[in-house]
Amino acid sequence: MSVEIKQYTKYYFYMNYSFEYIDIILLAMIAGFIFLRLRGILGKRTGFEGKLTEEFKKEFTKTIIKNNIKDNQIFDDAAKNDFLKGAKIAYETIITDFSDNDNKLTESKPLLSKKMYDQFNEALRDRDKRGQYAEITFIGINSATIKEHKEVDKILKVTVEFFSEVITCIKDKDKKIISGDPKKIKKIHDIWIFSRDIRSTNPNWELIDTLT
Repeated sequence: MSVEIKQYTKYYFYMNYSFEYIDIILLAMIAGFIFLRLRGILGKRTGFEGKLTEEFKKEFTKTIIKNNIKDNQIFDDAAKNDFLKGAKIAYETIITDFSDNDNKLTESKPLLSKKMYDQFNEALRDRDKRGQYAEITFIGINSATIKEHKEVDKILKVTVEFFSEVITCIKDKDKKIISGDPKKIKKIHDIWIFSRDIRSTNPNWELIDTLT
């Protein structure tokens, strides 16, 4: 093979290799550009955004419930403190809702079992029929103590003793005082029982009974 042919062959091979290498670079640049454009238009995904299958949903729910039972079976000091914070809020909410002047349960309804809701609601309807209403000023809770807690058939029941102070009175439609004193602080002693189903993912407790 002549020197000229060898040089031409080497040159041809070099040019082909160069063009192929340049093509690869160009394709990579184009692909990168398209990716950036799509990312700008569609946004960046940060988690799973597809549809959950029914089987996955079932297993996911089972996991939540299982863990929830495990967490709530231990009613330790931390759990008791958290519970009492919520119980105090529930106590004040229920007392003020029952004792306000519209004779209706509004704010406290999610905190009451059906039994307690029906009892309170019946008393309010009776008061409304007599043309009476209540006025209350909730002073505060002096103490709230857990007297007993037990689990029966996955239902956790907690008995709480409250000592609180309020100013309250009952008036008729002419604003005449029927009972109570709008200027006197009254001390209240209540023992209430709250419960929740520890199998449920719903964290809410309900008032299920009053002992005083």
